[in-house]
This record gives sequence, C-alpha cells and structure tokens, in this order.
Amino acid sequence: MLVAVIVGCEVAFWVVLLAGLIARYPLRRPRLGAALLIAVPVVDLVLLAATMIDLRRGATATFAHGLAAAYLGFSVAFGHSMVRWADERFAHRFAGGPPPRRAPRYGMARARHEWREWGKGMIGWAVACAVLLAGIALVGDGERTAELWAWTGRLSLVMAGWLVFWPVAYTVFPKRAPRDA
Repeated sequence: MLVAVIVGCEVAFWVVLLAGLIARYPLRRPRLGAALLIAVPVVDLVLLAATMIDLRRGATATFAHGLAAAYLGFSVAFGHSMVRWADERFAHRFAGGPPPRRAPRYGMARARHEWREWGKGMIGWAVACAVLLAGIALVGDGERTAELWAWTGRLSLVMAGWLVFWPVAYTVFPKRAPRDA
C-alpha cells in the first residue's frame, strides 16, 4: 500500500509541476502557475502523513517506510532545483527565455558543481534520517522499527559512495577539456 502512495506522490509531483509550468507559460496564467508550483511540496506532506499514520496504527516498518523517508529527504533537498531546471526549459521553449544553464563539464568548475550537488544530497540525507528517527521514536518498539534503522545505514553508505566517486574524484582527478586538433 505504501509503495503505491510513494509512486502516486512521485507521479503527482511531476503532474503538479507540469500543470504549473503549462499554466505559467503556454497558457500565460502566471498567478495560477505560481500557485500550482507552490503546491508541489504538499505532495511531500501527503507522503509524510501517510507514512506516519501507517506506523502509528501499528504497522511494522518495512522497506517501503524507509523508502518513503528517503524520498521525502531527497525531495526536500532537490525539489527546488528540479523545479528551477524545468522552469528554465519551459521559459526557453515557450516564453523566449535564455537557453537553460548547463552544468560545467570540466576542471574545478565541475568539481565545485559536484560538491554542491553532494551538499544537497547531505541535506536530503539529514532530512531522511530525521524522518526515520521520528518514525522510530513514534513507534517506540525496536523490533517494529529495525527496518528504519537499516535505512539510516543504507543512506549513509550511498552518501559515502557519492562522496568518493563524484566530488572527491572530480577534485583529485579533474576532467580536462579536450584539446582541439
């Protein structure tokens, strides 16, 4: 059941975002578009409520409960930049805006970009872990929340891998621009 709510929230995120951008640009209704874009975080609140209600009603935490916390954390951390990414593309396509910005590809500019993205990931990790710990405290039963504890380890491992293979790697071994022949 909770997996369906997670999938539904992901779909709702993109539907509300798309509706907001369509209202804002092709339909030229900026206030309606802004209202819809502001409503995007409501999707996260629905997922948070569904997760906590399920745990409070006596459910044993499953993989889906941890996945919901991870989704919430990373949605909080990356949601704004995802909205900005989509907005730049819609503005360019439908409103004559400038071409969308691209991430740097080479050198220390790329390394700085990777460090910023990893920093956002750490915010997502912190929010997800806070939600996991809140769920653990809410339930108050170690046997029923073992999966939530496992998720803190999984997320930490992912963040450690991300650190090593992207920001550190691009800092120590910066990618160089190809030379023109």
